[in-house]
Amino acid sequence: MVDTSPKRAFVTGITGQDGSYLAELLLAKGYEVHGLIRRASTFNTARVDHLFADPHTPGSHLTLHYGDLTDGSRLVTLLDAIQPHEVYNLAAQSHVRVSFDEPEFTGDTTGLGSVRLLEAVRLAGVQCRYYQASSSEMFGATPPPQDESTPFYPRSPYGAAKVYSYWITKNYREAFGLFAVNGILFNHESPRRGETFVTRKITRAAARIAAGVQDELYMGNLDAVRDWGYAPEYVEAMWRMLQHDTPMDYVVATNTAHTVRDFLELSFERVGLDWQKYVKFDERYLRPTEVDALIGDYGLAERELGWRPTVTTPELARIMVDHDVAALERGGGHLVDEVDWASQP
Repeated sequence: MVDTSPKRAFVTGITGQDGSYLAELLLAKGYEVHGLIRRASTFNTARVDHLFADPHTPGSHLTLHYGDLTDGSRLVTLLDAIQPHEVYNLAAQSHVRVSFDEPEFTGDTTGLGSVRLLEAVRLAGVQCRYYQASSSEMFGATPPPQDESTPFYPRSPYGAAKVYSYWITKNYREAFGLFAVNGILFNHESPRRGETFVTRKITRAAARIAAGVQDELYMGNLDAVRDWGYAPEYVEAMWRMLQHDTPMDYVVATNTAHTVRDFLELSFERVGLDWQKYVKFDERYLRPTEVDALIGDYGLAERELGWRPTVTTPELARIMVDHDVAALERGGGHLVDEVDWASQP
């Protein structure tokens, strides 16, 4: 008998930038989507609220479950009950600067959280394909361009925790035959980016300064070079990795380079302002160890998955600034909690 039920996906970090876009993509493809959320005293589901339909309506396939990557037994119970076909681990303490302030917490969630989820898949006996959100921050001090063969040299507790997650994912693939892949995603942004991440901090400030509700913007290192892409395109790459015949690890990037200074200029130009008149330096935003340049080579993803980016930094800045300008005009400027558990840099 042919199983005609929809494919089921389990997504950690579903309330973050990447998780919300991934949920949209999967629902559009007919998946039944289950998301893991942490219990909080305030609502933190703003990015996915629009995806909920009337539960009595056919085709309503998004369900949220309370849980945490620090609670291994809960993960086993959930996976056993859901029996997903695909598991996407997007949850993490993903703010690099915060990881210096909370290194132990970052290691426990971003690093050990991954092995808890992998072990839950194994113990529950789930026959699924597993995606691990890895990060360009793993390359750290290694000079660009960076691809799948580039040595890791992390420069933050966050980057170090991601290196652990990367290798434990490969280990479970090789030791237990799990279809497990690492998506080494370079910086990817969108209007749903948390407001303390540098790109959203810039675009939101540009909109607010242009509207006369903010006077100055305090920044740290403006010389850092990054490869910025568009988050909705990057979640498409995640999905494609799990549809491939063979589990492999992939870099997802744009192979373009811009400095933070460039992003400032692009964003403020969009609202007709000279950024240099409003931006002030604040050493509190410097990291103890900086990552100078991250530029990704996505050639393998293009050859194996047929994936390539279409949005690069100039258009990305326009998209984000226009969103923040429109949000102010509607009378709102905030989205969700600041430390985003699913926006992987």
